[in-house]
Amino acid sequence: MKLLALNPFHGGSHKAFLEGWAKHSCHSFEIVGLPARKWKWRMRHAAVEFARQLQNVDLDQFDGLFTTDMLDLPTLRGLLPAITRLPTTIYFHENQLMYPSRGAANSRQRDMHFAFTNIVSAASADAVWFNSTWHRESFIKAAREWLAKMPDFPPLELVDSIAAKASTQHPGVDLIGSNEDQRHTGPLTIAWVSRWEHDKNPSTFFDSLRLLKQSGTEFQLNVLGESYQRWPECFDVAKREFTAEIQHFGFATDRSQYERLLQQSDVVVSTAIHEFFGLAIVEAVSAGCIPLLPESLAYPEVFSELTGIFHRNSPEHLCEQLVVHADAKRQNADPIDRNNLPQHVSRYAWPAVAKSLDSHILSRQNNA
Repeated sequence: MKLLALNPFHGGSHKAFLEGWAKHSCHSFEIVGLPARKWKWRMRHAAVEFARQLQNVDLDQFDGLFTTDMLDLPTLRGLLPAITRLPTTIYFHENQLMYPSRGAANSRQRDMHFAFTNIVSAASADAVWFNSTWHRESFIKAAREWLAKMPDFPPLELVDSIAAKASTQHPGVDLIGSNEDQRHTGPLTIAWVSRWEHDKNPSTFFDSLRLLKQSGTEFQLNVLGESYQRWPECFDVAKREFTAEIQHFGFATDRSQYERLLQQSDVVVSTAIHEFFGLAIVEAVSAGCIPLLPESLAYPEVFSELTGIFHRNSPEHLCEQLVVHADAKRQNADPIDRNNLPQHVSRYAWPAVAKSLDSHILSRQNNA
């Protein structure tokens, strides 16, 4: 099977997903991507640009179309009618209906047209894939509640059609592998791997470290994760405040360095208030990091085989858990068998995930 893959935001996890699948797939892919910048402009304009780029392409050579939640699919189909012949699968990495606002004022100014684009794009696709069951169920619930508030003619039947063709397809990950020769003795080494954005709730993370330091517990710190031109001020404050504890602070552009830093870390922490899967956390766990995660969002689903890893997403409770792990390391007695961590996330390894995606898209095409 030959698939046309349109990626409006060809960077970060979106690019990694598509290229990872293509690399391990039994199908062939023609990937057409646009630079990963100005996401609002991408959602508005990508359909127009793809229609322009594909206007002279023989679409009959393809067996199906694959795209993401960043595409305005109805607009593309309107501008390029020939593409409607291709059975279409749309993958939801995230959605614009559920993204948490920075406050009440920001929430009032929020452009919900992007959420509506997500809804009508999902409704017009032949198959709708979500990266976690929590994401799928939450999106359908939120879409139904939001559309019901429309001033007139709420198209609730769209939600029913989406639910009928929606499924969960977890993304794949290039697993790292634990290397105990890299993990040092000494204080507990804590890793942060999330993006430097407010929805990852970094202030709670750094507040817990302040409490940890006040308790007299020694620790070391690897602050990783991708940052953009602007980031929450708490990162700058923490860089000054935890100078003595910091081993690394900033995005690791070199993959080998990134893997080595994870293999040297004892625990990886998330305090996210918005997370549909958690690719970076899965990577860290595959490197032997014990995860400490909020008991919410997609985490209980993604890490269903692990127990004793969840916190209440408060600085106090997270600090308590970090103290437990620091004490355990001093006693050389980890609460979780670190050597078994990679096998707990092995089902997300690309060879296994690509095989599943291949079979699901194949059956979808056969049913189209």
